[in-house]
Amino acid sequence: MGLTVSTVAMNDWRCFEERVLELSPGLNVLCGPNATGKTNTVEALQLLTAGTSFRHPRTAELVRDGAEEGRARARIEGDGRVIDVCCRATRGSRRSYERNGKPCRPAELSATLMSVLFCPDDLTLVKGSARARRDALDAFGAQASTGYRKVSKAYARTVEQRNRLLKEPHVDLGMLDAWDSALALGGATLMHARMALFERLRTQIRRVYERVADESLECAYECSVGPDALGLSRDALRDLILDVIAERRPEELRRGVTLVGPHRDDVSFAIGGRDARGFGSQGQQRSVALAWKMAEVAVAHDVVGEQPLLLLDDVMSELDASRRAAVTEFVVGRIQTVITTANLQYFPPELLEGAEVIDFDGR
Repeated sequence: MGLTVSTVAMNDWRCFEERVLELSPGLNVLCGPNATGKTNTVEALQLLTAGTSFRHPRTAELVRDGAEEGRARARIEGDGRVIDVCCRATRGSRRSYERNGKPCRPAELSATLMSVLFCPDDLTLVKGSARARRDALDAFGAQASTGYRKVSKAYARTVEQRNRLLKEPHVDLGMLDAWDSALALGGATLMHARMALFERLRTQIRRVYERVADESLECAYECSVGPDALGLSRDALRDLILDVIAERRPEELRRGVTLVGPHRDDVSFAIGGRDARGFGSQGQQRSVALAWKMAEVAVAHDVVGEQPLLLLDDVMSELDASRRAAVTEFVVGRIQTVITTANLQYFPPELLEGAEVIDFDGR
């Protein structure tokens, strides 16, 4: 089965003074009322595998009230390997990470074991903003490749610096030309990588959706520089971005913001030829979001050669019976999964018989 998390331990972490969980390599169900630490555990597992949290907390928020330092640790085992990872959160300082006792960067953790998180906020991926879809793609790409993460961060800094220049009362046009070149090169690099990643996801998203919803789905990457960008090389993309920047420079100077580049791209979905965002039912939109996350699992395995850890935080209560059945069918016997729930009735008894059910009631 490859690498899996065998133990996760938390000390002075969020609501826990001390908690140690033994996980099975298959399905793990964390069951209990709200505010008992289920989501805190999922967050710890995401930090220890992806190096980031879907809650985007300040470091101090990870430390239990009354403590000065909090720790989350996990033991990852498989294929004859044992890897211990740790995240330390200290009030007044940044988080720090260790792998086998040695300091490491958070970006390095996914090279040990990737994770895919599905939470209620992800159910709005289709009807939400374009930024939410871009962020989802880039977060997945950053886990799959350290190079992708570096390119994405460098491009974001370029856009920030260029926007700062555009907001100045008297813009130095020579300086703007230099930032145009930097934006075009960084934007082309990120756009090329993101489109290649989405193409891999697109095939899987369509396959999973059609199995869940029994209807066809079309997915497309929409470039801010126009449909001609699809399929171009990185150098050709750079030239195209420069051309479009030149065309839109007057508007950018007037508005004081960068209007061209992958930070303006989007992903679209169509069901039966109609835009899923505007015309899809809530059930259809949620099926697309579910298919997206299940596609990430498949692509993660293809990219890194290991099954990722699947984290499902309180999504079963947000799905109807047919979509809950699709989730359980997907995870059974295939991948290590941690699911949080307040209601075990969402799961068929035969599924729970083979699962590790961990009680959070009153703890």
